[in-house]
Amino acid sequence: MATLAQAIHAQVARHYVIVGGYGHTTAALIKSAQTHYPTIKFDTSSEAQIFAQILQAEYGLQVDFLETNSTNCGNNITNLLTLLTANQIKFNSLILCQDATMQLRMTAALRKYVAPSVKVINYAAYAATVNDQLTFDHPLPGMWSLDKYVSLLLGEISRLTDDHNGYGPAGKNFIAHVAVPATLQTAAAQLQQQFTTRSADPRFAGK
Repeated sequence: MATLAQAIHAQVARHYVIVGGYGHTTAALIKSAQTHYPTIKFDTSSEAQIFAQILQAEYGLQVDFLETNSTNCGNNITNLLTLLTANQIKFNSLILCQDATMQLRMTAALRKYVAPSVKVINYAAYAATVNDQLTFDHPLPGMWSLDKYVSLLLGEISRLTDDHNGYGPAGKNFIAHVAVPATLQTAAAQLQQQFTTRSADPRFAGK
């Protein structure tokens, strides 16, 4: 939330929205939030509400809108765009500030719906670096374990690959086309023999 707070103070955008309902990571987020902010009585109905409470309690700040109904990456985007339209907010650019593991797919989902002229700016809220021993260079309080990161990233490769199994136009058509290099697909296939890959949870599929 520090990154969002800094952005609000610097007035980098005209409007600020926190997006997130209840999805596959929400239970872990609730547990982490309660551990790191024990004095906050969280509204656990949505991720957006949790982040908004932290922003208010820690920085005394509020965003313009909360989107609290989305359950997955796809309707994070479609619900956001619906909210902006409903509030007559026009835009020529959008900044997506989030976990780096989701940035490419979130951008591809956005590209499916907005005009090519819209500038999409990706900004990772933090950086997780790993050394040759496959351990973090620095602790990441409240964030994923290394095994979880590997699982998430391997899941992204299969989703981004534009074939009949992926999320692109040649598959489920959730996102715009993404060109995944063959070398990256090969490396991911090798890693999948040793690591778990995150599967889509049908409970949080789009309606």
